[in-house]
Amino acid sequence: MLKRILDATVLLVATLVSIACLGCAGSGSREVAEYLEGTYTSAAQAKADPEFLEVHLHMARIWPSRTDGRWLYVEQAMASALDKPYRQRIYLVTDDADGAVTSAVFELPNAADRIGAWRSPGVFATDSPDALVARDGCAIRLERVGSAWRGSTNGKDCLSTLRGAAYATSEVVVERDRLASWDRGFNANGEQVWGAKKGPYVFVKHGPTPAAAAATE
Repeated sequence: MLKRILDATVLLVATLVSIACLGCAGSGSREVAEYLEGTYTSAAQAKADPEFLEVHLHMARIWPSRTDGRWLYVEQAMASALDKPYRQRIYLVTDDADGAVTSAVFELPNAADRIGAWRSPGVFATDSPDALVARDGCAIRLERVGSAWRGSTNGKDCLSTLRGAAYATSEVVVERDRLASWDRGFNANGEQVWGAKKGPYVFVKHGPTPAAAAATE
């Protein structure tokens, strides 16, 4: 009798754990993508430390019906030139088998036509991921540390020719309402030739993108 009770208890616990874990698969990439999506500014950091510039950052989800990961359009511009972004990228956020998350990086062949597209990401419906140019070696692998996700590029794998660089590195900390990003370029001798020298840019999220806000109304 006691054995039957114990067996039934074990079965019940196993069933409850199984039910509780439904939907757990892929939760890392979903959380990271949801943390990333939104509009950001580094204004507070720039005000506190003149070595940092005021930068605006926008990330909007695109191609939401795709099942190969979560795709984000990323646009970054100086506060003094918002209509002339210096970086436009597409991120593909996916889960790794060990629970980590990878954010792959792509360039857009029609970037000039997509300036400001974070306001209406539906315009990407006419685009295809097949046309994107992969930034090989520039993916960021993120691991959970407490309530945040931390990661970086791998060594010298992310090649770059910007301003005399041979390779670039990125270090990132992703939180629900905050993003710290330290992008740097180094020449063949390992000398830094671009990027912040003191530490990462700190972006504070000040709202969802217009499209995301409309979706919740």
